Amino acid sequence: MFCHLRPMRRLCLEKIFPHWFPYSRALSGAEAVNALRPFYFAVHPDFFGQHPVEREINENSLKRLSVYLENLQKPGFKSLKPIQLTFYVRETDQSSSDGQEPFSTSGFRAVKFTLHTRDLLSTVLYILNSCSLSIEHIQSLNTNVHTQPLKEAKRMPDRPIKWDKSYYSFTGFKDPDEDLEQVSRMETTLTWQRSWGVAHRCSQLHSLSRLAQQNLETLKKAKGCTIIFTDRSGMSAVGHVMLGTMDVHHHWTKLFERLPSYFDLQRRLMILEDQISYLLGGIQVVYIEELQPVLTLEEYYSLLDVFYNRLLKSRIPFHPRSLRGLQMILNSDRYAPSLHELGHFNIPTLCDPANLQWFILTKAQQARENMKRKEELKVIENELIQASTKKFSLEKLYKEPSISSTQMVDCCKRLLEQSLPYLHGMHLCISHFYSVMQDGDLCIPWNWKNGEAIK
Repeated sequence: MFCHLRPMRRLCLEKIFPHWFPYSRALSGAEAVNALRPFYFAVHPDFFGQHPVEREINENSLKRLSVYLENLQKPGFKSLKPIQLTFYVRETDQSSSDGQEPFSTSGFRAVKFTLHTRDLLSTVLYILNSCSLSIEHIQSLNTNVHTQPLKEAKRMPDRPIKWDKSYYSFTGFKDPDEDLEQVSRMETTLTWQRSWGVAHRCSQLHSLSRLAQQNLETLKKAKGCTIIFTDRSGMSAVGHVMLGTMDVHHHWTKLFERLPSYFDLQRRLMILEDQISYLLGGIQVVYIEELQPVLTLEEYYSLLDVFYNRLLKSRIPFHPRSLRGLQMILNSDRYAPSLHELGHFNIPTLCDPANLQWFILTKAQQARENMKRKEELKVIENELIQASTKKFSLEKLYKEPSISSTQMVDCCKRLLEQSLPYLHGMHLCISHFYSVMQDGDLCIPWNWKNGEAIK
């Protein structure tokens, strides 16, 4: 009678995990936070204010889940004890009651599941599937996923053969573990906030390399993150790990050790953005680095929290989802809302709620038109960059973040009218002033004049 248990187990796993699961790479902590965003939005206790029992159950279950996810990310863990969780799941755009308890008249249903997983990816998939939430966005996070037919996935062995290192040395075959390590190294992106010269950048990379040699396990916590060398250490509002160039290794080490707590704050920040969006008719809260002051994750969370609490008190009546597709950014240094030429709303944190409602509703159509023009302008900008790069045989043509698409388009159009043979093979940066950077990149202002350009 037990001969049918194994096929049944395989069938259940195929329902839970998609066909690309055996070929996917591991998720980082930051990616897991992003992947679970629909789940957090569906179960967050703040949406159950009128249902105290369900709210308390969700709060306790989220705390236990948070501990489980943190333990999964700890280096050297072997296995975790199974935990049974109960959540009350709200009806959202992504939820479906197929095969689940139907939604109650209050708009939510109870979901119970037991976690006994060994990695973040299978945990995320199991949670989303258990709550009947979409997993389509997971595949886009897995950049190394190979789309294989389901039949091939079925033939995957339950336990792959693990060869000794000497086997690969003797046969000359490539060790897949070594390939995996190389991919893992590439998953962390390094960048700079300023246009420092080559010597300065090499010095910073050397410092990071020394830290990796001394404390590799701590550095592994940043897997999947973007590391940016800047003026201060911490995590940026968009989730980048900031390494202060004036800080010593001790400060960097402390920062990497705190990353799991930063990931937790990032998760709460995303939920806060979704809650604001929910109260404002579906308008998306975004942070645009090029247009906003540089904020740490803590500073940005505080800004959102102040704005959210003001909205809660006022309860502005927006029709649900009526503003979907629109975007807004928060500003602490403004007193009146405005509409940017790129289509997003600039909203002051301390904006009067009544004025905010009137302004958004009267400007919504113009905002949609501006956003459409922005997309069209971006296409034109990319075409002009390619044309300029080709005509002048440039090695690289780029702009500083503070240069708008409108300014870049104007600059490239006028450049294409010129004959500039001395630009052959150069790196040209469109900026606000003339300069030559330490690594040889030539900077010119976007509104250059003929007389100045040929000097």
